[in-house]
Amino acid sequence: MYDWLRRLFSDAGKPARTVQPAAAPVPSSPSPPPRQPSFAADSVSTLQRDQVDFVFASWLFEAESHPDIFTNGNEDAILAALDGVVKSEQAGAHLVRRMPGVIPQLLQSLRSGDFTGPELARKISQDVVLVAEVLRLANSAAYSPGKPIDSIDHAILILGQDGLRQLITGVAFKPIIDLHSGSFTRMVAPRLWAQSERCALANRLLASGEAADPLDVFLAGLVQNVGLTVSLRVIDQMSDGRQPVGSPTFCNALAGFGRTLAVNIGSEWHFPDTVMKAIREQGESVRPAAMSPVGRVLWMGDYLSKIDILSRHQRLDPADPHVTDGLSGREMDCLRQLAEVEERDWLGTAGGNK
Repeated sequence: MYDWLRRLFSDAGKPARTVQPAAAPVPSSPSPPPRQPSFAADSVSTLQRDQVDFVFASWLFEAESHPDIFTNGNEDAILAALDGVVKSEQAGAHLVRRMPGVIPQLLQSLRSGDFTGPELARKISQDVVLVAEVLRLANSAAYSPGKPIDSIDHAILILGQDGLRQLITGVAFKPIIDLHSGSFTRMVAPRLWAQSERCALANRLLASGEAADPLDVFLAGLVQNVGLTVSLRVIDQMSDGRQPVGSPTFCNALAGFGRTLAVNIGSEWHFPDTVMKAIREQGESVRPAAMSPVGRVLWMGDYLSKIDILSRHQRLDPADPHVTDGLSGREMDCLRQLAEVEERDWLGTAGGNK
């Protein structure tokens, strides 16, 4: 999976190279000192981050009124089952739905540029999810069409190659939620995906000028919650309905299993070590300054996207200094940009593509 995404993003839009005459040798100059990260992730306290994570987990499971801090018997059984999944031969990768075959074909067409509008419309029409997403984005405020667009051909013209590329890449990783699945999957999975989308956008905004590959930080944001998403199937199967699920101790342990499963699944999809390392680093006891470039961006992108999601659902005030204390001007600007983007409209604007 990663190989064709890498080829898509690295080759897209590049002009043909021309051979230039050899330049005269230039005297060498001392190498500049390594540039320090331009955002101040280390200025956000551990307590500050833990509080946002706690509110986010409570919102995910609607557990604000959970009576206990520690796990109950039902939660212990769920965590034991997840431990078995992590240690199994397939390590949870078998729980993820295979990508629809039409999406790699579309991405390859967009990369090569060797296609016609009707041909692209025909391929998109083979997937009802893509049809809905393409029309939704073309009619969104991000593209301001003026009048409703109900034709795939017209929508393709509006979005352009870059808009389609971003949209289809996002759809490729979007968990397909079974409407007949259990109550936890129906409630929590859409919330996890909404945060993943906004984290990917925040990562792209923060990565500008950093020593981190834009595709790596984008994918890290999208894939970081895939382990938690597949864990919901186990919770649905194991929950007895008599004891609540969502205590702080349970959510902390669940986050650890989710990261492990995300790394296992990402490895199965042949993602690069930079993305997997960034996800692993989120669960390690190290400050952001000691993380890899992708890990630092993911740490802050995850934090800012959670603030944005929770403020949209009136679970916290983004103006509260206890939430924004320590954020740099650049990070505050990223938070403002997240707030200005309508939900589900960001795919056409991430990274400046339109």
